[in-house]
Amino acid sequence: MPSPSPTPARQHPASRRPAVHLAQLPVAAIDALAAGDLDTANRHSPVPLTRHFSSDRQSLWKMRSAQLAAAPDDAGWITGAIVDTESGQAVGCAGFHGPPDSDGMVELGYSVDPLFRRRGYARTALELLLARAAREPDVRTVRATISPDNEASRNLVLQYGFEENGSQWDEEDGLEIIFEVAAGNQSGHPSRLI
Repeated sequence: MPSPSPTPARQHPASRRPAVHLAQLPVAAIDALAAGDLDTANRHSPVPLTRHFSSDRQSLWKMRSAQLAAAPDDAGWITGAIVDTESGQAVGCAGFHGPPDSDGMVELGYSVDPLFRRRGYARTALELLLARAAREPDVRTVRATISPDNEASRNLVLQYGFEENGSQWDEEDGLEIIFEVAAGNQSGHPSRLI
């Protein structure tokens, strides 16, 4: 069965955020994405996935597939699909890299399919992740690592109280700037968190 073509989500007025939820993907879908097999991933996924999931993010799914093979209990924490609630379409992926570490830190990540960018999906997904971190008693710090040339993501996290806290070299992504915020302390925006 061929992969579904993405149906561009309706443009949301600037004053209205898109309604989204984060859908956990089954291990079979993650394993298929790791193998670059979008058709098989879509047979197992609860929502239609776009090419962005397999072609642009394959290295991410390889990491998550290996992670779940070693630590199946991480499934509820790791990357899932950002789903536009109105259309039912997956518009990107978001989640944590895993459960909180021994210091209570979780690192989040998000990526929106280029077909759906600049519509508020990244912001809304970030708010969902921050709200979850605030509800989890073991989470004390939320981290985001961002490429120095990704101005859009940097500007977004700064609006939620993240502060620059050094840099690191990632074998996959190169230089990354580390941003952190205390869980539940998204200055200026706590009332907007879902």
